[in-house]
Amino acid sequence: MARKAQIAKQQKNAKFKTREKNRCKVCGRTHGYMSKYGVCRICFREMAANGEIPGVKKSSW
Repeated sequence: MARKAQIAKQQKNAKFKTREKNRCKVCGRTHGYMSKYGVCRICFREMAANGEIPGVKKSSW
């Protein structure tokens, strides 16, 4: 249920321009965001382990 709230929050327009944040496209998380991939570090690790990100393979994490 928390993810639904985060995604809904992500889709709302910010009241002020300075409040806009980069958010993970999968879960809506703001911290640990990797701008090159558009996802947070947790989703990045899961996607890399499953082979869903081209050019990235799991190392020893």
